[in-house]
Amino acid sequence: MTDSQVRLADSRKQRPHHLHPGLILTVAVGGALGTAGRYVLETRLPAGDGLPLGTAIANLVGAFALGVLLEILARPTPEEPQRRVLRLGLGTGMLGGFTSYSALALETHHLFTVQPALALAYSMGSVLLGVCAAFAGVVVSAAVARRRAPLLPRDPDAEELQAQSRPRGRRP
Repeated sequence: MTDSQVRLADSRKQRPHHLHPGLILTVAVGGALGTAGRYVLETRLPAGDGLPLGTAIANLVGAFALGVLLEILARPTPEEPQRRVLRLGLGTGMLGGFTSYSALALETHHLFTVQPALALAYSMGSVLLGVCAAFAGVVVSAAVARRRAPLLPRDPDAEELQAQSRPRGRRP
């Protein structure tokens, strides 16, 4: 292998994650799926001249799901390729495409021209309820994780030492 081939191989290994074509594609596919989901929701619940329920529901469901995902990904485990794909594909891509704070801004502007009080309530309520939904997602995900696994993993060495320290012939 020549020096230039070695340098090229090393540069590929050290390429930042945001420059990997596969990860870029993962975000793009997730974003397309999330945007399609929001589109379907918004066509089923059109805004008309009233409250834009489709965007509000998409943002609240997305905030909750993002809270769940972030709680799962915040657990102390190494950044493995599967976790990276999950974080980028679902978090950045799908949930980023599903939620739409740009649509919230446009709809708030439209509402403000016809019903300023409703526009203020809609925008402030969406942000506050979004924070609450994300927090609820974190809490629910943490509660499920606590029920599924003990807080600390079992230590086989400690169990062995405990078994050795017991008097022989007697059971605890």
